[in-house]
Amino acid sequence: MSTLSPTEENYLKAIYKLGEKLEEDAHINTNSIAHAMNTKAASVTDMLKRLSDKELVTYQRYKGVKIKEKGLFLAKKLIRRHRLWEVFLLEKLHFKWDEVHEIAEQLEHISSDELTQRLDKFLQYPRFDPHGDPIPDADGNITYHNDSIELCDFKEGEQGVIVGVKEHSPEFLRYLEQQKLVLDTHLKILRKHTYDDSLLVQINQQEITLVSSKVSRNLYAKRM
Repeated sequence: MSTLSPTEENYLKAIYKLGEKLEEDAHINTNSIAHAMNTKAASVTDMLKRLSDKELVTYQRYKGVKIKEKGLFLAKKLIRRHRLWEVFLLEKLHFKWDEVHEIAEQLEHISSDELTQRLDKFLQYPRFDPHGDPIPDADGNITYHNDSIELCDFKEGEQGVIVGVKEHSPEFLRYLEQQKLVLDTHLKILRKHTYDDSLLVQINQQEITLVSSKVSRNLYAKRM
């Protein structure tokens, strides 16, 4: 199989991530991919045909696309590199968690398996990236936070620890940092307001703050 271009890799990653949200064997429609890639549907169709010719996806006109086993493995390798670079940028170069994504988008296209393995070893084999997303291992296996739920599903009196974010925009990540709602933060739900579904929470057994419904729906936490 010929080497993929960065654009082809980006499409493959987008298809994989969209497929994660769907039921097994479901097709991903062209418009969803166009939205994810911020491009026109016609451009998506051309790319899907190219990926189909390389036997990475199955494309059916008017029905959509499904990623094949080869494409799935390559997408996971790309995501593995991206998330390892995010860890490196945060832990070793001291970038902030709202800065690492864009840089990792460029570094992920360095496709050296040896470099990826050494990076993984250097970082002591991290399982999750700075946003709480799982890092696939060298074989493509993924370990999820299976016991995590959206913060909005917590009840009054329950306690938990933030383990991930659903929304990855720099603006949202900066907001969370300002509010001290970062990964590994301990929370206790003091009150759940039925009017607007906002939460009154205590952070790290100290200060008390109000968390909006929008924010609580974009945070993952584990009960304690």
